[in-house]
Amino acid sequence: MAVLTDITRALPDEQVHTRLASLTIQDFRNYDGCRLEIDAPKVLLLGENGSGKTNLMEAVSLLAPGRGLRRAKAEHLPRQTTGRADWAVSARVTSGGETVTLGTGVRADSDGPRRVMRRDGETVSQAEVGRLFSVSWLTPRMDGIFIDSPGARRRFLDRLVIAFDPAHIGRTSRYEKMLRERTTLLSEGRGDEAWLSAIEASLAESAVAVTAARQSLISDLNAEAAEGWFGFPGVALRLDGTLESWLEEGSALAAEDRFIADARARRVAGDPGLAGPHASDMSACNSQSGLSASLASTGQQKALLIAVVLAHARLQARRLRRPPVLLLDDVVAHLDMARRGALFDAVDAVGGQTWFSGTDEDDFTGLEAQPVRIEAPDGTARITTPEDDQ
Repeated sequence: MAVLTDITRALPDEQVHTRLASLTIQDFRNYDGCRLEIDAPKVLLLGENGSGKTNLMEAVSLLAPGRGLRRAKAEHLPRQTTGRADWAVSARVTSGGETVTLGTGVRADSDGPRRVMRRDGETVSQAEVGRLFSVSWLTPRMDGIFIDSPGARRRFLDRLVIAFDPAHIGRTSRYEKMLRERTTLLSEGRGDEAWLSAIEASLAESAVAVTAARQSLISDLNAEAAEGWFGFPGVALRLDGTLESWLEEGSALAAEDRFIADARARRVAGDPGLAGPHASDMSACNSQSGLSASLASTGQQKALLIAVVLAHARLQARRLRRPPVLLLDDVVAHLDMARRGALFDAVDAVGGQTWFSGTDEDDFTGLEAQPVRIEAPDGTARITTPEDDQ
């Protein structure tokens, strides 16, 4: 118990609490149009399966950098019955005594389904939004992250990095674009030595930057998550790969040189592959027992995943003085009563705003939250709050 007290006290007293004060959705998924006023640090979405709870959480996640909790393409997000490509999500966000309006969506007159981000009506980059607003989430699809594909774990890790370094989005995008260009040139037999060497030099710079950012966050997370917290286990993360080894053995410049030399040697030998961040893998274990997450039971894996997300939220509260908005989609239903209570206490200690979802209100006994009921009897989601029933 002393550990819990010490860690909780270590979180900064003066934090910037970033919260949604209102949310407006238009022609998104199964919502034709709705507005929700929010006046609490915790929100509870209640409704039957398929009613639109996850869709609403996805709308919130899209206000932050990235592709949201489902990683859906912009053209898959509009309400299907409209036959149109446009959709919109906006929110009034309070942060440190200031209020801004954040928005995202696809305009009806846009050239293709290109999603834009706005702040107070002005188009801004995702990195600019990320410096103001951060969202973290847990969904049922993530329960098997430690036994999923390496790509799924890399995407999870990159999302954690973006919370501290929004420019990470641009670096990973540039790397992936150049990687595809090199692969295409080699597969089609195009590109001379100078052209390919220039691409590989640029790849080296981006690859080292992406990998270093991942390693830095894992180091910080391991320090934050080493001890158990509110009954959730301590976690140790590890990132493995050739480029990671090079960075551990020498400087970033030396790693870039080794990347370039390795890329050319492979290319000359007829191997189009590369040692880079696209080939890395993240693993996790219980830092107290040493049990690998990949060998743990389903319940143990879920507890480790929750512990990682909570540690990441604490790290934001400590480093940025701004905990994220947490979206916990159908997380509570699969926890026993003791773990549910521990989770409620943990998000209280982190601060910030947390959104829960579930089908059974009894699963949330002891949670003080603003209830929001969602129904979709004809397929279109409708929300009601206690004020609507009065």
